[in-house]
Amino acid sequence: MLELRKICKTFNPGTVNEKVAIKNLSLTLSDGDFVTVIGSNGAGKSTMLNLISGAIPVDSGSIIANGKDITHLPDYKRAAILGRVFQDPMMGTSANMLIEENLALANRRGQKRGLKWGITEVEREFFKKSLSKLNLGLENRLGTKVGLLSGGQRQAVTLLMAVLRKPELLLLDEHTAALDPKTAAKVLAITEEIVQENNLTTLMVTHNMKDAIEHGNRLIMMDGGRIVVDISGEEKKNLTVPYLIELFNGASGNTEANDAMLLSK
Repeated sequence: MLELRKICKTFNPGTVNEKVAIKNLSLTLSDGDFVTVIGSNGAGKSTMLNLISGAIPVDSGSIIANGKDITHLPDYKRAAILGRVFQDPMMGTSANMLIEENLALANRRGQKRGLKWGITEVEREFFKKSLSKLNLGLENRLGTKVGLLSGGQRQAVTLLMAVLRKPELLLLDEHTAALDPKTAAKVLAITEEIVQENNLTTLMVTHNMKDAIEHGNRLIMMDGGRIVVDISGEEKKNLTVPYLIELFNGASGNTEANDAMLLSK
């Protein structure tokens, strides 16, 4: 479903601010894989998602999605096959638009747009049914402005918008990091349910080792723009946070305590 072939990305090359963000990175995801991505700050996690989504161009290498080379495809054209949820709950929705209007925009992504913009009753029933699965009572608030929702409710709506048309690939960029622990756990539970129900190929970046272990069928750890740990199957099921920190230190050669704290908080 997704293949990254020897991807490289350097910011501000040839200057004093040069930063090698991604270094000769290769990764293959099978259809239905739910991969959690972990690593300390500056490891290249979000940069990798930005390269996949087309938000920034690669310096070299190629990106293959479902057998198609999308390396040089503009981000707005990739939007038809990708769903993405950001860390900031404010980024994925329009605060001044109603819940049903936000959902309608997501539902019509990639379609030709004419003069008829009214939301039909068929669409409303579809939105209600979809929202009811979140168990947040939002199916009865279609006429509410998204800006009036809590951070957790808004992030849940953003998640629903990202998967409404079942993307080929779902990118989750620390999508619970800005939420309190209780709300984050709720959104993660909703995420797990949506991913499993729709068999979505998913990349979920997180700073939380516990979440990375508990969710998904595969875990990769990044350091210095490369993958240093790749675990799946029974090995992942038996993972513990202390052992994962030990793996990270051994693979990266980094034993700094701040990295361990960042990864296990």
